Amino acid sequence: MELRQFLVCLSLCTALALSKPTEKKDRVHHEPQLSDKVHNDAQSFDYDHDAFLGAEEAKTFDQLTPEESKERLGKIVSKIDGDKDGFVTVDELKDWIKFAQKRWIYEDVERQWKGHDLNEDGLVSWEEYKNATYGYALDDPDPDDGFNYKQMMVRDERRFKMADKDGDLIATKEEFTAFLHPEEYDYMKDIVVQETMEDIDKNSDGFIDLEEYIGWQTYQGGDC
Repeated sequence: MELRQFLVCLSLCTALALSKPTEKKDRVHHEPQLSDKVHNDAQSFDYDHDAFLGAEEAKTFDQLTPEESKERLGKIVSKIDGDKDGFVTVDELKDWIKFAQKRWIYEDVERQWKGHDLNEDGLVSWEEYKNATYGYALDDPDPDDGFNYKQMMVRDERRFKMADKDGDLIATKEEFTAFLHPEEYDYMKDIVVQETMEDIDKNSDGFIDLEEYIGWQTYQGGDC
C-alpha cells in the first residue's frame, strides 16, 4: 500500500474509531485532544498523523528523513497487523487508533503506580494510596492552599472501594486503573454520575437547578 493511500485509509478509520455520542466526558478526568491541528484532509494529514501515532510520537517523525520515517512506520504497521498476514485491515487499524487514543491512560497509571505501590508488592492498598497522596496534609486543619483534604480523601476512598471488586481494599493494576479513570469502566459509571452531581449541585439539595447547570457549563467552558 502506498503511503498516501495508507493515510487516506487512516483518515477514514480515525473517524470510525473515534465516533461516539456527543457527550461531555470531562466530569472526572480531562482527556487530551488527539491533536491540536485542524482535521482537514484536503489541506494535510497532520491530524491523522497525530491520531495514529500520538502527538508526542508524531513530533519525533518530523525530525526523521523520509527513509527513516518510512522504516519506523513499517515497524509500527507490523504491530498493527494482529494476525501477521502482511496486510492491515480496517478493523486492525481501528483497534490501533483506539489503543493510541487510550495510551495516555496506561502511561498515567504506570507513572502513578510507581508512586503508590510503596512496598513494591505489585498491588496498591488503600492505606498506601492514602499515605502517598495525602500524608501530612491530613494533619493540617487549615492548609494554605485552601483545599479540604479530608473531604477529598473521603471521596477518593469511596471511589477506591467501588473500583476494588473483591472488597479487600487492595487494588490490582486493573482496579487501580478503574479508580484513576472511572469513566473508562462500565461498573464505575454510578460513581462518575454521583461525583458529577456533587460537583454541579452547589447547594447540596440533591437537585441540579438551571443556575447551577449554567454555572457548571460556564466553568467547563462549554455551550449551554
